[in-house]
Amino acid sequence: MLRRWLLALMTRIGLITSGCCCCFLLLFYLLGCKPSSHSKHPTLPWPGGATSKEGYLTLLQEREDSHRHYISSLTKQIAELKVALEERTQQLQESLETAKSKGILPQGLESLHNTPTKSDLKEFFRSQLNQAEVSSGVELPNEYALIPFDAFTLQTVYQLETGLTKHPAERPSRRDRRDELVGTVETALHVLNGPQQHADGTRRKRTYSPSDFIQGLTRTERTRGTVYELVFKGDGPQNFAQLVLFRPFGPLMKVKSDGVSTHGIIINIIVPLSGRVDAFEQFMSNFRDVCVRQDGRVHLTVVYFGRDQIDQVKAVLDQITRETRFRSFTLIQMNEKFSRGRGLDVGARAWRQRQNVLLFFCDVDVHFTPDFLTSCRLNADAGKKVYYPVLFSQYNPSIIYSNHTHIPSIKQQLVIKNENGFWRDFGFGMTCQYRSDFINIGGFDRSIRGWGLEDVHLYRKYLHSKLMVVRAPSRGLFHLWHEKSCADELPPDKYKMCMQTKAMSEASHGQLGALFFKREINSQKQSKEI
Repeated sequence: MLRRWLLALMTRIGLITSGCCCCFLLLFYLLGCKPSSHSKHPTLPWPGGATSKEGYLTLLQEREDSHRHYISSLTKQIAELKVALEERTQQLQESLETAKSKGILPQGLESLHNTPTKSDLKEFFRSQLNQAEVSSGVELPNEYALIPFDAFTLQTVYQLETGLTKHPAERPSRRDRRDELVGTVETALHVLNGPQQHADGTRRKRTYSPSDFIQGLTRTERTRGTVYELVFKGDGPQNFAQLVLFRPFGPLMKVKSDGVSTHGIIINIIVPLSGRVDAFEQFMSNFRDVCVRQDGRVHLTVVYFGRDQIDQVKAVLDQITRETRFRSFTLIQMNEKFSRGRGLDVGARAWRQRQNVLLFFCDVDVHFTPDFLTSCRLNADAGKKVYYPVLFSQYNPSIIYSNHTHIPSIKQQLVIKNENGFWRDFGFGMTCQYRSDFINIGGFDRSIRGWGLEDVHLYRKYLHSKLMVVRAPSRGLFHLWHEKSCADELPPDKYKMCMQTKAMSEASHGQLGALFFKREINSQKQSKEI
């Protein structure tokens, strides 16, 4: 019995001794691993401890001393650089004086005698801005001298570049191009959200974000710089913030920043027509959905040539009136041979209201969206600029969708890509301009009859004026494909233009090639199957 008790006692003593040894070893380990007080990153004292305040003050003092030392070092380096710059400038001035005295100073370097200053740089940028076509138009010799705009959103750039490897709409693959456009939008957001924008009590109070960006236009003049026109959402569906930025091969400059309201701007859509009732019904279907049901601030003027099918045209208009109660349209009948320029001129001059209306010259085979109407209002300004959008022209659907069981609906066909169509950059017929500018410029050449050239003549008039011409691709304006026939009685120049348009409107280069070499392609397939 005693023996068992002694064994139990010894076991307990051994366990207690082992536990104490473990505790001592753990304590010594923790003391040995404690961070040194001279560590590079001192630990913060425990909050609420006796030394909490003193520890924070010590840390702040160390940081402050470190920053002072860094600032002192930078100041010393700046001073040394200034001295070196003055010495180099002095050496340059002496070299120029010596060259001038010997008569060997190259022409164009006289301006280097004056040391450039910050104000000189600003003055140079300002002179670049004044010479560029930013705030006002510049007289141009012909339509080929105009530099068109590229249109862009946060995701896509719409450009008029031609060639087999180019695309009408693309996501920029080059990083510098992406950074340029994203940086421009960020700069515009800094301007909109800056304190100067809120100095006036009528200014918008909320903060702008990238999601408010609608669309931008940009173009580069090689000897001047790059201009950007950016549009952001405003306080309401008809209010916008519009900014113009300029990069004169240097930092971005703000040219202007204005709030724009399109509330009271009515668009008079003028359509010349002769026959083609089926196309007119399709046009009115789009007009009803976009202009009547969504926009509501439009007037339609139809100038009809001849008497055939005039009753059917009236029936289409009456049906729209019954369905929507829309009555803001004018039907003008012309008992003469069709002339597009004549019809547009008559339609523009038929406006009898005192308001200076915005005109949109349109064709019956054109499809547009609400976004285009917004662009029409924002890019035309009475006495300052006219808008010549470049529409996306659709290829022959029977060729595009030859591998499909059925041709998709029109809305499904309106996709901007190489296989579906091309930018109609040779056409100038679709345009937005105020009636006052149209009248002052002299309108269309009334001597032109039939098809073509009347729009080019009007376009050239604006290029020769002081008005700015905004030429840019529009992602909301489409030319629907239709069979085109070129009359034999057309003059040679017009017949050639008509045939060129017909050839370009059928299919892409690759699709036409596949049709042309269809026999060889089929033969190759048959030989593979055998």
